[in-house]
Amino acid sequence: MMPEQRETRYLIVNGDDLGMSSGVNRGIVEAHRHGVLTSASLMVNRPAAQEAATLARELPHLSVGLHLELVRDAHADLRAVTHQQLDRFEGLTGRLPTHIDSHRDVHRRPDVLPHVFELARRLGVPVRGHSLVHCVTAFYGQWGGETHAEQVSVDNLIRLLDTEVADSVSELVCHPGYADDEFDSSYASVREVEIRTLCDPRVPQILAQANIRLVGFCDLAALLTGDPELVTHLSEPT
Repeated sequence: MMPEQRETRYLIVNGDDLGMSSGVNRGIVEAHRHGVLTSASLMVNRPAAQEAATLARELPHLSVGLHLELVRDAHADLRAVTHQQLDRFEGLTGRLPTHIDSHRDVHRRPDVLPHVFELARRLGVPVRGHSLVHCVTAFYGQWGGETHAEQVSVDNLIRLLDTEVADSVSELVCHPGYADDEFDSSYASVREVEIRTLCDPRVPQILAQANIRLVGFCDLAALLTGDPELVTHLSEPT
């Protein structure tokens, strides 16, 4: 007897750090065009942000969200900073973000989160880790200050698809990119491993076998019973 097939699950594959550098932009575009990446989060104040926005305009099926960058500064006007980055996003892309998250998850800080919720409610978009979208962060190749490229291998991705993808909608956070001279990061070499994994031809086959359908953040309204009003309630304090 054939095993019972699971209900359809939906997966957003989101590339963080769009705009960080030309190499990261190139990696995200490749993972979208030739792999399973469906979404990206844009850093609006980096030198390669304009290039990223130009590339994104050529990719109509790529959801693009706002990847906030915030520093810990007791004197910072966090509301002003978040609104400035939203305005910059609109100026670069000519559209609103499909979702909001942040570099190194700083949006989860108690002093930051209320300002991020304000933006999210105004836009009717989800905030990472505070919505109906289950967030999967284990596809990452650096732990305890050491590099573990096996964590972003095809085999580990397959394991995550089996064990971590929820029965509704999940977001797999990833960081594809190519190393270049624009940024110095100990994670640079692992980013290239991520590209190879996300573009591996076995991955779409595994998704199909597991009845997992790829979607973007722009598809959420249609998925959630076709009721756009529901999306406005995605982001709530936890």
